[in-house]
Amino acid sequence: MNRFTLPRDLYFGKGSMEVLKTLKGKKATVVVGGGSMKRFGFLDTVEEYLKEAGMEVQIIDGVEPDPSVETVMKGAGLMQDFNPDWIVSIGGGSPIDAAKAMWVFYEHPDAKFEEISKPFNIPTLRNKAKFVAIPSTSGTATEVTAFSVITDYNEGIKYPLADFEITPDIAILDPTIAYKMPEKLTAYTGIDALTHATEAITASLASDFSDPLALKAIKMIKENLELSYAGNETARDNMHVAQCLAGMAFSNALLGICHSMAHKTGAIFEIPHGCANGIYLPYVIQYNRKNAESKYAEIARFIGLEGTNDQELCDSYINYIKDLNSKLNIPASLKEYGIEESLFDENLEKISKNAALDACTFSNPRETKTEDFKQIFTAVYYGRTLNY
Repeated sequence: MNRFTLPRDLYFGKGSMEVLKTLKGKKATVVVGGGSMKRFGFLDTVEEYLKEAGMEVQIIDGVEPDPSVETVMKGAGLMQDFNPDWIVSIGGGSPIDAAKAMWVFYEHPDAKFEEISKPFNIPTLRNKAKFVAIPSTSGTATEVTAFSVITDYNEGIKYPLADFEITPDIAILDPTIAYKMPEKLTAYTGIDALTHATEAITASLASDFSDPLALKAIKMIKENLELSYAGNETARDNMHVAQCLAGMAFSNALLGICHSMAHKTGAIFEIPHGCANGIYLPYVIQYNRKNAESKYAEIARFIGLEGTNDQELCDSYINYIKDLNSKLNIPASLKEYGIEESLFDENLEKISKNAALDACTFSNPRETKTEDFKQIFTAVYYGRTLNY
């Protein structure tokens, strides 16, 4: 039996944050990251709307990029003292992911992180609060997904929490927030969205419900990402929708080893998540094509790339991604990114073992073990074509 789950409500378009005025409750906790949401006035708007709804508002700010276990536990403690009916998170993927994990420990203070980090092992939520997500970037789609990525810096590992319990109740897509994204963040989040949609097409739970969303997302990304990178507002409107479609797809179809690799190297090599996905994706397709070439060909055919058979179409899609990375100033290899060879060599065994155990590995179209990851990581480091 399969399942397809989305937020109960999705509000989209300019001015959609006004729905916060209609929420029913006594208290709301707002979780945000750095100062940009406050600097541009978006945090004030959220707080104003919630107060207009008659709620007392608590602010938890300062969530760092790639939020830590410590940040999550601290935020959960603050929520336990305040006792909110609603948890509202506004910002990029990091504060929303952190808020999801805080939600778990707010409602279940005795839960153990080692247990909830196991796939689909989060206890029942909504006993105390419901969740609203308002993304400020166009890539992670955490506002519609059953996932949250939390970093244990002591171990140098990113843990992807996965459970439909943490799918938000309400997602608000107001594209005007994304207008403030800097160029580099626009590139990294955009290529992250492309990776989500691509992996959703080939993942083990891909279905007739998820495939149309993923294909539409990839087509919209092809038509809009470069323009969005250049600052075009209409393209940014479209990218905000495209990344959400990709999120709906992968939240239900799951992902693959591109994300396994990004999760297990982001902290050690200090590579932003979207950038890591951009670097890894062409190599992952080269590896997976043995089992999923027809799927990649379907993507290429849908977005109008050249090729007369599956092999040529798959090649075209790989080359399209490489060309897009170049235009977005995303490096073609880990060595080009600036990772020292000694650092790579001393961590190769560790990152390969950890990637093999990552939750996303088990939904990849091709079985991938530690030795396979060594081969893939080595090809990515040196920028070598992967025929394996």
